This record gives sequence, C-alpha cells and structure tokens, in this order.
Amino acid sequence: MEAIFQKTSAQREALKLLGGKSRYVLLFGGSRSGKTFILVYALLVRAIRAPGSRHAILRLHSNAVRQSVLMDTLPKVIRLAFPQLKLKESSRDQLVRLPNGSEIWFGGLDAGERADKILGKEFSTIYFNECSEIDYTAVNTALTRLAQKTILANRAYFDCNPAGKSHWSYRLFMEKIDPETTLPVVFPRQYAAMLLNPAANAENLPAGYLEETLAGLSERQRARFLEGVWLDDIAGALWTQRLIDRNRVAIAPELVRIIVGVDPAVTGNANSDTTGIVTVGRSRDDHYYVLSDASCRGRPLEWAAAVSSEYERFRADRVVGEVNNGGELVETVLRSLNLNLSYRAVRATRGKIARAEPIAALYEQNRVHHVGRFTELEEEMTGFTPGSTISPDRLDALVWAITQLGENNSSQRLIFA
Repeated sequence: MEAIFQKTSAQREALKLLGGKSRYVLLFGGSRSGKTFILVYALLVRAIRAPGSRHAILRLHSNAVRQSVLMDTLPKVIRLAFPQLKLKESSRDQLVRLPNGSEIWFGGLDAGERADKILGKEFSTIYFNECSEIDYTAVNTALTRLAQKTILANRAYFDCNPAGKSHWSYRLFMEKIDPETTLPVVFPRQYAAMLLNPAANAENLPAGYLEETLAGLSERQRARFLEGVWLDDIAGALWTQRLIDRNRVAIAPELVRIIVGVDPAVTGNANSDTTGIVTVGRSRDDHYYVLSDASCRGRPLEWAAAVSSEYERFRADRVVGEVNNGGELVETVLRSLNLNLSYRAVRATRGKIARAEPIAALYEQNRVHHVGRFTELEEEMTGFTPGSTISPDRLDALVWAITQLGENNSSQRLIFA
C-alpha cells in the first residue's frame, strides 16, 4: 500500500521551516488549517530518521491530547503518509513505539502529571499542541527535558489558534520578547513562526466549513479561527488577557467555600444561548479561584446534568442560578436530577456591566486566579465592553459565583445589587 498524502503548498513551506535552523517553531492560524497534521508528520519523520529517539506531544490535559492527537490525528497521518509503519501502543504509559525503537510520548502539563510523565524523560522533540492553553511556566519546565543526544538537532514545536497579543506565545515568537523578563530574547533567530489558515487547506475540508461554519462566527472569533489574527485588547473592555494571565495558577490552595454559578438558557433549540456553568472557590485569605468552565448548549435536562456533575465533582457548597428568564424552571429541573443539591435563585436588578465591574476590580487587585486556562470564558471576558451585543453567558455565571462567595464572606463583604 502506497502513501496517498499530498502536501499542500502551505504544508510544504511549513516543513521547510520545521526542518530549518530555528530551535523553536510556532505554527499559528485558523481552525482546521492542517497545523496539527503537519506537525505530527514532521515529528514522525524525525522519529523514523533517528532510531531509539524519544519525542513528546504535550497539551494542558492528558485526556485532551489522547483524544485529539493519539486517537485522531496520529492514525490519520499513519494511514495517509506512512501506511507501512506499524506502531505499538502502551496505553498504561500513553506512548507509541516505532519498529526502530523510537518512542512518542503523550502527556498533560497540568500540575499532577508534569513531574512523573515529563521530568523523568529526555526528548529529541517536544511538541506543544494548542499552546495558547498552556501556562508559560509549564512550557519552560518541559523544555528542560529537551535534552536527548541523538543524530537529530533537538527541536520544540508549537501550534495554536492565535490568542491576544498579550499572550506569551505572541510576545515570544512575534515580538521576540522573553515573557518572564520582558527583555529581548538572547537568540532571536532561534524563534520562527508561520501563519497557516484553513483557506490554504480547503481541499481537505468538508463542504461549507469555510463558507458557513467559520464565516458565521462573531467578528472577533472569525478573526481568530478563520483569519488567524492575533487579537488586540479591546478599548473599554473590563478585562485584558494580561490581567487574567498575571494571576493564573496551576493548582488551587485549600478552599473554604465553592460555588457553581449558572446562567441558564431556557430553550434547547439550535439557536439557543449557551448555559454558563462556572465553578469558583474562595480561599482562607479571601482570594478566588476559577476551577472549571462546564458551559454547554443543550436542553434544560442536559445542562442541569452538567451542573449536577460539577456540584458533585467539586463538592460544592451551593449552586447559584439566575432566574430572570427561567423562573422556577431552573430549580425544578436541577432538583429533578439531584434532590440534595443546595440551590439559591438570584435575580439581576442591575445591568451586566454594573454587576461585572466589582468582579473586574477583584482581578485588578490580583485576588482572582484561573486554575488553568479557560479559553472560551476568557474570550468572553476580554471581548465584553459597555454596549456589547454579545450574550456573555459564561461571564455571567462567573460573576454570579464570585458575587455569592463575596456575600458569604463576613470578613470582606462585596456589595452587589
């Protein structure tokens, strides 16, 4: 069986860059542009070329890299480009072995897995998949393991849908600024980047994906996922990416109270809003930790199941749900799934900006920390301005959760109407 993989012109250009002299290479651009495919292809070429070499494909969470790369992209690359290559998978260690003894490891960079899956090995290639979700400190930790001695020049590959210009990936690869020191990098030629957009990969995409799915996004999402544009901070927005990033953490401390905030969509049709479901905890020193964003589209019973799951998962103290539209339906549907759930209904009496401003002030005081990265929530936050026409469902859920935590904090009560 012969390979049937035909590279696009953009992929051929990307391969030249990946095989060039730069030690660190970023492929950025819109959704479904072929970035992951060509990076996995390049990594396999390196693994085949150097028997016994070791390579890593990393993402924020190991289950995400397993689902998206190990179980999806890698088999596609093998089938189309290396049909004779037989891999042996070790599900226990989450790695695959090539016939020549080379290994490809798959792992997460959250705090729990970084030590035992990454620091114990040395690699010839480390590929950071969806690096916009990964904290720069975790990247630096992993890069200390880019140290295997083989016939290959060690390389680090990165890909992302471009985030805001305050993200570390933009500062490092586009501005050639060290994100930690804010000084110019010592060897700027070691950092290379290339734009790959879905239009250049149109022959491999399903009908309507470019013209309908991506073109139908909001202006800001279209810039990121269709055009591959690095986003500027919006004038007047209550949050900037830098404001969020500067207090991001990998793990939360002991929390004294945890709230699941819910901004429900009452209907469940295809055009309904997202139901915002955001879980936040408060520590003993009155800092707030955003633990999860489980927001979803679906019928009331579907989003209620997601709320109940988060309530049990984090052993939350209470669910807070906005009832301006849903009324008693919100509590009724939640209790139909979980009779023991502690619930409080809240009703908005002020505008969204007025409710959000005190929460933004907590971020400015460095008292709110995102435990990991929540891309869609953070996009809503950084895109929300006075007069905004978007429906910030995730943001509303966040605001309600922190509001409730502040109201139950006798030492420093927040005032909300």
